[in-house]
Amino acid sequence: MSREEATPESDRYDDAPHPRETLALFGHVEAERELLDAYRRNKMAQAWIIGGPDGVGKATLAWRLARYLLAHPEPGAAAVQSAESLAVAADHPASRRIASLALADIFLLRRAWNEKTKKHFTEIRIEEVRKVIQSFHQASGTGGWRIAIVDCADDLNRASANALLKLIEEPPERSLFLLVAHQPGRILPTIRSRCRRLMLGALSPEDTIAAVNSLGPPWSEAPESDLIAATARAEGSVREALRLLGDDGVAFDAVVRKLFERLPQVDWLGAHMLADKLTGRDNEAAYETFMRATQRHLDARVRELAGTSAPPIQLAGYARAWEEIRDAARETEVFNFDKRALVLGVFERLARAEG
Repeated sequence: MSREEATPESDRYDDAPHPRETLALFGHVEAERELLDAYRRNKMAQAWIIGGPDGVGKATLAWRLARYLLAHPEPGAAAVQSAESLAVAADHPASRRIASLALADIFLLRRAWNEKTKKHFTEIRIEEVRKVIQSFHQASGTGGWRIAIVDCADDLNRASANALLKLIEEPPERSLFLLVAHQPGRILPTIRSRCRRLMLGALSPEDTIAAVNSLGPPWSEAPESDLIAATARAEGSVREALRLLGDDGVAFDAVVRKLFERLPQVDWLGAHMLADKLTGRDNEAAYETFMRATQRHLDARVRELAGTSAPPIQLAGYARAWEEIRDAARETEVFNFDKRALVLGVFERLARAEG
């Protein structure tokens, strides 16, 4: 089945390689070493939360570990004891099986595709967890590890999280749960208490550029000036760098930034023009760029004020603005509301916080 015919994957960005297809890992040597050391000593935790900012390589690391365990199912093997990383060759059967999702014992939990709306569900539903539970308790096809990758755990609702918790509490032997999380603090506390946490930081500009170039065309063919500009704004996120490199993203981000710089005065003509541009299903990348720019603006303002004598009520105003914007964005996604109203509401809330 071709990519064009395949069901869209909620954990794949645009046409970039999926994390399971990405063999290279940049910038997380210590985290990789921690996983490898735990496995070598036969001290592998049953469940891990791999946390950190969006787009820094969390899912890539999770699939890298799964690929390694599939290729080397015995921690005491000489190849494991002498290994320096979790790397597995591209031509290894484990790499080919994972890339094609031809797996008997590795399960992926993610937001499913809704054929009626032609969009992904906004959450990981309990139905998806139940499918994994049923398969998980079946006999292992290889006698090796059963591995569940959740990408991402932020998308679990309460019902699906509680169902997953029961599986984590009573798993079959040689089971491993890898929970990718952008905001680990939002994971159900009872799940967090049963997981070992591994936090990844933002990538350096050099590692971000190397990761983008490793993806091949068209990403590696971007003009150097655009790549440098995108990396500077991406704050260590490869996903954000890719978004900025596509569809004049760097120029669009600059327009948004100029509108934010005028706050608390709102350029309503510019805001309305921006809202018009973001309306429609074909403008998802620009919409995500706008929401990320909004978050960056709020983060920057809070950091600036934290080092001054600004009263706490002013900092609280920014926190309240972000909560309101986040809730409004979620409602817009869940109920398919008009994004135009959301964008104009963002400027109103930011102006109120600035004022």
